[in-house]
Formats: sequence, C-alpha cells, structure tokens
Amino acid sequence: MRCGDRVAIFLDNTWQCAVALYGTLLADAAFVIINPQTKYDKLRYILNDSGATAMVTDAHLQGAFASAVGSASSLLSVLVTGGVPAGASPVPMLDFDAALSSASAEAVGQNNISIDLSSLIYTSGSTGEPKGVMHSHQSMLFALQSLVEYLRLQEDDRLLCVLPLAFDYGLYQLLMAVHLGATLVLERSFTYPAQVFKVMNDEGVTIFPGVPTVFAMLLATHERQALSFPLVRRVTNTAAALPPSFNLRLREVFPNADIFRMYGLTECKRVSYLPPEEIDKKPDSVGIPIPGTEAMVLNDSGVRVKPGETGKLYVRGAHVMLGYWNLPEQTAHMLKAGKFPGERVLCTHDLFTVDEDGYLYFVGRSDDIIKTRGEKVSPVEVENAMFAIPGIREVAVVGIPDEVLGQAIRAYVVLQPDSDLSEKHIRAMCLTRMENFMVPKEVVLTPELPKTTTGKISKKTLGER
Repeated sequence: MRCGDRVAIFLDNTWQCAVALYGTLLADAAFVIINPQTKYDKLRYILNDSGATAMVTDAHLQGAFASAVGSASSLLSVLVTGGVPAGASPVPMLDFDAALSSASAEAVGQNNISIDLSSLIYTSGSTGEPKGVMHSHQSMLFALQSLVEYLRLQEDDRLLCVLPLAFDYGLYQLLMAVHLGATLVLERSFTYPAQVFKVMNDEGVTIFPGVPTVFAMLLATHERQALSFPLVRRVTNTAAALPPSFNLRLREVFPNADIFRMYGLTECKRVSYLPPEEIDKKPDSVGIPIPGTEAMVLNDSGVRVKPGETGKLYVRGAHVMLGYWNLPEQTAHMLKAGKFPGERVLCTHDLFTVDEDGYLYFVGRSDDIIKTRGEKVSPVEVENAMFAIPGIREVAVVGIPDEVLGQAIRAYVVLQPDSDLSEKHIRAMCLTRMENFMVPKEVVLTPELPKTTTGKISKKTLGER
C-alpha cells in the first residue's frame, strides 16, 4: 500500500472498525468509513469515486458489497470479518481475523506528514451524489483537541457512541477516547433504547452524545417510565438544532450533566458550542466559536452583520477541510479567499444572526428558508415553537409551492404515544405561539419521519411526498 491510498471501511460499530481505521492510518493510507446501511448503488459510487484500493467489511454485509466490489476498478483486495463468503470473487478476499493474527507486531515506518490526507468522509450532495470531504491529519487532530478542551473531557470519562462511526459525530467519539486514553462504550445503534440504557448503567457511562431524534426517543421513553442517569457528566447535541423545550426535560433524565448545544458541519467538523452555564440565558443559541477558531456572520457585501441582522456564516481555523474529492467547482463554492494571501475560509452558506454578546443563532440553510406571504420564515423557528406543544414528539417543517402564498408552510408531526392532538388543535396552539404568517397552513400527522443513515430528518424525502 502506498502513501495516500484510500481504504474503504464498510463495517458496523464494532472493535474491528476501530482497528481497521487505525490500521489504515498506520499504513500511511486514508480511511473512507461507509455507513453499513449503504446500499449497493451508493457503495459502488463511493468505491469508484474514492479510488479505494482496499476494503474492510463484514460477511453479513455481503448482499451490498458482493456486486459492488466487482464494479470497483481500483479495488485490489477485500478483508472480511466473520469469515470469507463462499463463491468466486473478482477481487481477492482475505480473512480479517487470520490477517490480524499473523500480522507482525513490529512498528511500521511512517512517511505521512501532518498536511497529508487522512480521511474522506462522504456527505450528502445537492446533486444527489455524495461528496467526499477531504481532511488532513492536522485538521482532524486540531478538531479533536478543541473538542476535548471545551467539553472538559477527562481520562476517566466513559463515552457512549450509538451513532454510526461513518457519521463524523460518531467518529470523533472514538478519536477523542483514544486521544485521551478514555473508554469508548460502542453500541451498534439506538434502535433498542432499553438495551442501551442497561449498557449505560452497567458500564458507568459519563458522556452521552446524541442528535435530536435520539433525544426525542429518549424523552418519549422517559414520559412512559422515568429515566435517570446520575453518572452522566456531559450531554452533547449536534447534527440539527436541539429544541430549547428539550433542555428542562433532559435535566430530569441527566440530573448531574452539563448540556452542550453545538453546531457544526462535516466540512470543518465543529464551529460553535454553547457553554452550559449560558443555556438558560440563551436557550436558542448555538454559542461561541470553538477554541482556536473564528466564526463570522457576513452580509452579501462581506461586512459583519449587526446584532439581530441575518447573514451567512464563515469559518476560519485549522479544521477547515482541504476541499471535496474531485469536485473543484463545489470546493470553490464552499472555500473562499481569506484575509491573508493564500488563506481559504469556509463559507457554510447557512444563515445566522448574532446577539450583542457575539453569540451565534442558527436561522436555517440558505436554501431552506420559506418565502410565504412576502415574509421569510425559518423552518427551525417554527419547529422550535411546535416542539413546545405538549404531546408532540418530532416535527419537520418544509415549504410547498402555493399559487397564492408563493410557498405554504407544511408541518409533519409525530405525536407522543399517549397524545390525542389533532391537526386542528395543533394549528390552534401554533396561533398562540407565533406570528400568523409563520403558522403552518397544513399539519400532517405521521407515525414517523424519514431519516438519513446518520439519524437526521430527511426533509428532501418529505418534499417529495
């Protein structure tokens, strides 16, 4: 294997996945972690787009990888855990356990330097094809050191990870644990909450990272049967805004924990965090820039906005991506010239405001803003107001074409199991909580919301309904 080669890691959240990741780095290669729920077509695309020369996978994922490997022209070998599948393969397949047991314990000489490629993390693309976000060793190390600092993590912490390691939020739980010498409690998913809760108690978990859908499931369970995890010291959220109405209820479940609201994106890992001491004063804010970075909200003229004005968020720091793999135009769309010659700054294209103290507030994606009745409406603002209605478990707000309004607001709502709310009742409650033009024209009750493989609500799928 040559310096800079890519290794695809197509595994569940297992110890083998962690070993494959660090083994790739020790071999001077770059890892490409792929969600195990990925289907054949997307897997084939990522293998070909990344030019992966090797892949590590599991026998039980054969249904997805068996055909894909034959279509990957760059692939030279496949390591398989759980036994090599029977039958002929166009690419040599090796037994992972056998390779591990026969490997030399001698240190491997490394040629990589800090600015070399360490990973390709594929994220959803606006064109429908995933984009490979390029990070260097330097950018990832800077990000995890900054995370450890502001989250106040310690060597004796025990970090739970129920999020896919292919999702950078899950991946960094592993990286932070190894960096600190702390303990990672790795679960395959949050599909069976009761099992996860038992593991949390048995293993003495102290750090609970989640996304809003995980917290919605947790709080729904708490409504039926009171939960309490007094050993947890930190609760962290990212991927989507945590509804402010969750704050008080999460304190019931985690009575001794600091709650961190955060904002980030794969292109720079993390941008901001709200110090837990400020959560009651600024419950809607995603906080201040993480240590060692600068975040600026600029108007269309490139001037910093005044408090309360809306602009696009720009990010400076060592954690900014190198670019998108083989996508120069999309890279140029995101990386802009900085204030120093040769510097590149990340333009998130997300809309933000700041307050008088410099705290950041997420308004929405620039392409998510709903224009209705001549007004601009943030779906996040409507969702937060609706989350405060008792009986609502999850909500997603989208804009739909309307001949009169331009766009009408539609809210998809998942109710708590014991709720008897109706669409009419929900709209009436909305009228008491927000301006008339922000009230959804349509409320659609649904048993569940479509999710991406990383647990985010897929508004693109909702928009196609």
